[in-house]
Parts: sequence; C-alpha cells; structure tokens
Amino acid sequence: MEEAVGIRWHRLITRLAGDGFPQARVRLEDEGPRLAMVFRALSGDPGLTIKASTERSLNTWRPLAHRLAGTGRRHTLAWREAEALRVPHSLEVFPEQAMNRDLYLWLAAMASQAGEDSSGDWLQDNQQLVVRTLDAFPGLYDLYRTLARCLVDIRRQRKLPPAQAQQEACLQAALLDPGSLREWPDASAEPWPVPLWLYPLPEQPLTLAAANDSDADAEGHGGGKVRQSKQRKQGRYVDDPNKRNGLMIFRLESLFSWSEFVPVDRCEDDQDDEDAERIAEDLDYLTLSRNPSTSASRIKLDMDLPSASEDDIPLSDGCLFPEWDWKKQQLRSNHCRVIPMLPRDAEPAPLPERLRSLASNLRQRFQGLQPQRVWQKRQASGTLLDLDACLHHAADLRRGCATSQPALWRRETARHRDLACLVLADLSLSTEAWADNQHQVIDVIRDSLHLLGEALDAGQDDFAMYGFSSRRRDHVRFNLIKNFAEPWGNAIHGRIKALKPGYYTRMGGAIRQATEVLKDKPAEQRLLLLLTDGKPNDLDVYEGRYGMEDTRQALLEARQAGIQPFCVTIDQQAADYLPYLFGQQRYQLIRQAAELPGLLPKLYLLLTGRTT
Repeated sequence: MEEAVGIRWHRLITRLAGDGFPQARVRLEDEGPRLAMVFRALSGDPGLTIKASTERSLNTWRPLAHRLAGTGRRHTLAWREAEALRVPHSLEVFPEQAMNRDLYLWLAAMASQAGEDSSGDWLQDNQQLVVRTLDAFPGLYDLYRTLARCLVDIRRQRKLPPAQAQQEACLQAALLDPGSLREWPDASAEPWPVPLWLYPLPEQPLTLAAANDSDADAEGHGGGKVRQSKQRKQGRYVDDPNKRNGLMIFRLESLFSWSEFVPVDRCEDDQDDEDAERIAEDLDYLTLSRNPSTSASRIKLDMDLPSASEDDIPLSDGCLFPEWDWKKQQLRSNHCRVIPMLPRDAEPAPLPERLRSLASNLRQRFQGLQPQRVWQKRQASGTLLDLDACLHHAADLRRGCATSQPALWRRETARHRDLACLVLADLSLSTEAWADNQHQVIDVIRDSLHLLGEALDAGQDDFAMYGFSSRRRDHVRFNLIKNFAEPWGNAIHGRIKALKPGYYTRMGGAIRQATEVLKDKPAEQRLLLLLTDGKPNDLDVYEGRYGMEDTRQALLEARQAGIQPFCVTIDQQAADYLPYLFGQQRYQLIRQAAELPGLLPKLYLLLTGRTT
C-alpha cells in the first residue's frame, strides 16, 4: 500500500512540476534528415553531423514544485563541437508542433554561422551570433521574432526571487532585441535555459566509446543484447573500488597453493541488467573504472601483429603516402606507409559449390555483353574486298577523279571497352561480426568477390581486386587478390578463400594506393568500387573527424585523377557520413548483408552504363 501511494504521489508531483508542452513534442529522429539538408544548404560545415545532446546540470533557481519532484536540475541544451552539432533529442518548448520544428531550424541556422572565435562571454556571444545569423539569412527574421516573443511570454509566467527576476528581465530584453544588453546583474543562480541559444561545450566531454577503447568491441563478442543510446553522456574515471592492488597477507604453509589460484570474481553478475538502459539515461555521469573485469567484456588482448613466419607475405617495404590534417588544412607528407601483401597459405581452389549456380547465371548474362566483332570497311588492306568501295572506285575512274591508293578492302576487328575497375574490400576486424545466423560479414565479402569476379571475367572487363586493413599509420595492409595482369582462375579463388579479418580501417591510405594502381591504366573510364561495413577508424588520431576528413581528401584526389569512386556498404548508419565522403548518388546502402553478392553485379552494370 505504501509503495502504491508513493508511486501515485511521484506521478502527481512530477506532472504538476512539469515544464513544456508534451502534446506538441517534436523528435530529432523525425526531423534529422530535414535538419541535415537545411544545415548544409545554409553553408554549414559539411563534415558536421547532427546528433542528440545529453542532459546537463545547471545551477538554476527552482520553485517549490520542482524541489519536491526533484526535477529542474538537468536540461537538454544545444551546442556545437568539432565533430557534431548537438541538439535536444526532442523539443516541447512551444505549444505548437510547427513552432518546435522551427526551433530546430533556427538552431541549425545559428550553428551554421557559429565559429571558434568565442570570447568566453556566453551572453554576448549568443547575441552577436543571433545578429550575424539574421544578417546572413534575412528570411529568418519573422521566424526568430515569433519564437522569441512566444518564449518571452512563457518565461514571464514564472515567478522568481528579486535577484533572479532582475536577471531574467535583462535576458528577455536580449532575446527581443539582440545586441542591446552589454552585461547583466549578478545572481546566486544561473538563468533558466534559453532554447534559442547555443551553449558552451560541456565540461569533460568524455563519451563511453572514446573513454575505454579496450572495451569498444566487447558487446560484439558477448551473448547479451546490444543497446546503443542516442544520447551522449559525460564520464569520469575512478579508482578500482575493490582495492585489489594492496598488501597481501598469507601464511607461509599456503605458499604452494597460489600456483593453483584462479581469480574468479564470484560477486559479479555477468547477466544483462534489463533495466540498465533506463538507469544509464538517469545518470549525470557514467563512472568508468579502469578495472578490466567489466560485465560486458570477455578475454581481450591488445591486437598485435603476427610473427613473420605466420603473417602474410609482404611484397615490398611499402610506399609512403600523405595524410590530410583537417585542423591545419594541409597534407602531412610521407605520413602513412602502405604495405602490399600476399596471403601466405592461399592454395588454388575452385569456385565454392554453393555459388556455382548463381555464378553460371551471371556468366550467361555478362557473356551477352562481350564486345562484338565488327567489319571495318574501306581499308587499305584486309581479308575481303569491299564491294561498295570497288563500285565507287570504278565510278571515280570513269569520271577521272579516282585516287592512286584506293581503300578497297574490309577486315574484321574486335571492339574493346575502354574500362578498368578496381574492387577494394574492407578486411577490418569488424568483418568478423555476424551478418545473419549462418554467415559472418567476411563470408559475405568473400562470396561477393567470387561472384563479381565471375561476372567481370565473363564480360571480358579489365579488373583488379585488393583488400585492406590497418594498425596505425605505419602498417596499412594492402592485400593483393588479383592485379590487372593476372588471369581469373583457381589461383584467385584460393586467395579469396584465404581472406581473413584484419585490424582497423585506415581508408585514406588504401584509397591513395588504389588510385596509384588505377593511374597506370590508360582507360577512358576508371572505377574504384569500395566494399565496407563501417566508417574510417584506427588506434591513433584516425578515429572520428580526422579519419573522415582524410578519407574525403583521398577521394577528392582520386576524382582529380579521373577516377570514379563508389561505395557499397552494409553499415546502417552510413547515411550520416557517406554523402559527405562520396557525395550524393555515389554510394549504395545494402539493408541485408546476404543480398550483397547478388546485387553487386547488377550495381556494376548500372555504374558502367550497360544494360542486360
């Protein structure tokens, strides 16, 4: 009975203390595509993504109802950081949904004009940013004026102590007339959040993935359900609460028993907490312990390179390539080493039995696209006389205008397509994940390479295949599967069969190496087809914006060399970053990984402008 009364009381006081208009709520997941398009149309940084922000604690004055309900301490705000624009995951500030959608639009417009020239004065910076945004986009003046007036009317309904009321009056004046307020009076608490303004970066912007890299792939190998929050959380490190690194006291007669000791932590439950997601959303900070015995981890070791006797065969010492430093806006010369490698244990093997039926159908379709032999008429030499040319020459002789070297022959020649295709497959560690209940991603990539090679060989197209993975900038592995000079056959099938998941995904270096290979092919149409399952990443600074910008620069260099890059991915989050890297209509998202082997040849036909 006591628990039931407590629950009802909590619901009642929380509803009475609630702010906003839940009936007019608008969610970022619904408005995200429109916001991204508007942000880039307003000349916003195309490298920024729009993501949901987390709640932040503010020292604001709270009325009695908020203090009773325990609310009003944490607020979802908007800010711009180096890699993303953070906006609230939902908005219910205004009583109408259209106004909340306009608020999202206004935040995107402000962020497009925000730079790094902050004075540290949050009040002055936002006023100047509002003025700058309205000067750049005069059409937003009525939108801002409507939002500002409605927000001021809502804020005026809140009763505040004298000091906070004086500060609030100045803030409302700054909203209605941006740039008019130079300073505001001191108060014991911060002002109530202003949804129309951008806030500074949160303190200790530490995300869970970046804070504990060693556990980044733990869920992928466990048996529990993986849940990913769309909000960003602050984190902090703490010492091991178990205090295991201390003085150990034992009796000498038990010395020999330590060799049989197994450190099993029996107090730790390795089952998933079904309520963990809700608990994490309610926390201000996620506490990150340096204790390796986490409930999501298994036995994990830092990946190291295998010994030379077990590793693939390096074909050379490698080539040095530059990398793009997006912060300095310049290339770092000779910064990345790409090493060509050949599988050590690859043995010639036939096409897998399960793929032969589909491969036979593909070969029949592509054989119909082989270049046909044609007769060239009016040649100086050939195998057969050209009767039309002979008649015209006889008529010219009668008119007295015949040439002394008539072209009276015809000959048969083969017409070749001036096309070269290089297939670059991502062989990073993430391809070890399961695509479905029967196949891993690496199995899907192998099948795709088998079938695409069968199709291209039947169509007599000039093609090559390589794979890549990396472990920091000095070891980018460029695995040779088939070069342009090698014939398609069992040796290539054996190399594809020997492909294994490697390390990380340093795309920029691999794309630059593939570009150099394609530069040596004097073809009119040169296609770089990239197969991947994720975004660029590596152990060093290549994670995040650095890797994205270097990959984009490498693709720009490929286009300048006359090469057409195209990406095929199974990453369901690819729409967030691939348009920035490859451009619109230059990538294809595969919803089901098992569809990739069958769809890849069809996609190739579309890219090369051929029809069956």
